[in-house]
Amino acid sequence: MRIIVPLCAAALLLGCNEHSESTPFQAKFDEQLFRQDLKTLSSDAFEGRAPTTHGEQMTLDYLSAAFKRIGFAPAANGSYLQKVPMVSYTASDDEQVTLADLPLKYRDDIVLNSRHDVSEVAIDNAPLVFVGYGINAPEYDWNDYQGLDMRGKIAVILVNDPGFAAPDSGKFAGKAMTYYGRWTYKYEEASRQGALGAIIIHDTAPASYPWSVVEHSWTGPQQDLAGDKKDYRVAVEGWMTKDAATQVFKKSGLDLHSASERAAHGPIQLPLEQTASIHFNNSAVYADSYNVVATLKGTAAAEEHILVTGHWDHLGKDDTLEGDQIFNGAMDNASGVSGMLALARQFVAAANAGQPLQRSVTFVVTTGEEQGLLGSRYYAEHPLYPLANTIGVFNLDSTNIFGRTKDYTIVGKGKSELELYLQKATSDMQRIAKAESHPESGGYFRSDHFSFAKFGVPAVFAGGGSEPVDKTTADYKQQILRLEKGCYHNTCDEYHEEWDLSGTFEDLQVYFNAISLLGNSQARPGYYQGTEFYQLRPESGISLK
Repeated sequence: MRIIVPLCAAALLLGCNEHSESTPFQAKFDEQLFRQDLKTLSSDAFEGRAPTTHGEQMTLDYLSAAFKRIGFAPAANGSYLQKVPMVSYTASDDEQVTLADLPLKYRDDIVLNSRHDVSEVAIDNAPLVFVGYGINAPEYDWNDYQGLDMRGKIAVILVNDPGFAAPDSGKFAGKAMTYYGRWTYKYEEASRQGALGAIIIHDTAPASYPWSVVEHSWTGPQQDLAGDKKDYRVAVEGWMTKDAATQVFKKSGLDLHSASERAAHGPIQLPLEQTASIHFNNSAVYADSYNVVATLKGTAAAEEHILVTGHWDHLGKDDTLEGDQIFNGAMDNASGVSGMLALARQFVAAANAGQPLQRSVTFVVTTGEEQGLLGSRYYAEHPLYPLANTIGVFNLDSTNIFGRTKDYTIVGKGKSELELYLQKATSDMQRIAKAESHPESGGYFRSDHFSFAKFGVPAVFAGGGSEPVDKTTADYKQQILRLEKGCYHNTCDEYHEEWDLSGTFEDLQVYFNAISLLGNSQARPGYYQGTEFYQLRPESGISLK
């Protein structure tokens, strides 16, 4: 079936009436309010917005008050807060780890955790097995665990998937990472295989981030969703540096580079004939965190919802650091949350101007994204509105501070018909919608929209671009790139007055126009045939004309 969505003079907000002479609502984003939200949320007073901390309570209060002031209604039984039961696991800093008789230094060489409510992790002489990329993917005729008994053993795993190392081999999706390349999948699969532990070998290029990101993200409390877990989880999981792995392989009489090349061209199981001994104390603390959920009710199709998602949480503070101890998370993701509030203001302004959407728009500001998309996972499993009536998800995770661009990036482009609305909005603004320049980083699987994609809800993550509009903007971009270098998941991710937000507002305009068009349509986008989620909600043949 092909669904034709008419576009008319008022298509962006009145697409239901092909002959309407009304003027489309023109969003006017308030830069002063945006900067105020951004500065406040990323200030030291919010202590890095870690879940279950004082910083969380400040964030929840701020966002609840903001949505009430804007005019969005609370979505959780009269409250803006959806409870997300969490547990925080903390491994002691004095981890004692020996691999292949080599003592490895905590933080410098290795970081390990246990997502079990145990007071101590004590593993002695557990065999190490190199399982290549640690993938079991029948659709790719690939199984690194075929016939292998992993009980009592620790899997040593490469980051990313075979397509990254051998892009011309036709395996997986080439340079573009599949979900099998994500660290979350690798721990899940090792657990399904009954492994005692799983350690990923970090390598900056295929991981798309340096070791410092692992060090900061994987030390201190590690949060997860609380509740009974039916599936087994490995007893210990974590990362080690490529240099440490090279030495471990050398002790085994093997070469890591050669083994990695073999792993890229076919499934591999390589007992290292070496063992691991791991000892550290562990604690588990249970506490509730919260998503902030706010709705602007639609008119003719109020039971159908378009979600706008973005995470409020960041990494909190680390008292062990000298100097700056607060991970302010200005870009990641105070900027995205500020963008959500800016969009919310414009949808209310449109409604007040007599141009409301037929479908409801619901903003879900999530907790625990940095710990594995926890808040969005919880919402997708416990939706406040049925997923069957959730038409699409637009995700905001960091905004464009690098100036206006000729192009517009759709991460994971080619997934669903939801992208048609972004492409239409982009084209109307004389910009060109393109896929991300580094699909090997697996961006589509790294933010909150993915939690909904796994249930078949069309979900997009877009914004920014790689082509500045002019030389002045290009020079400015290079200046800001130097300023922000190394700040991802670091204490220097802080707000700067000199940020040019013109690109931010152009990107927000794309989202506003796309959501408006979808909000007044009867179409129900689906996933394209050949994608991972087609069977869950197939494409419906939408054509925007």
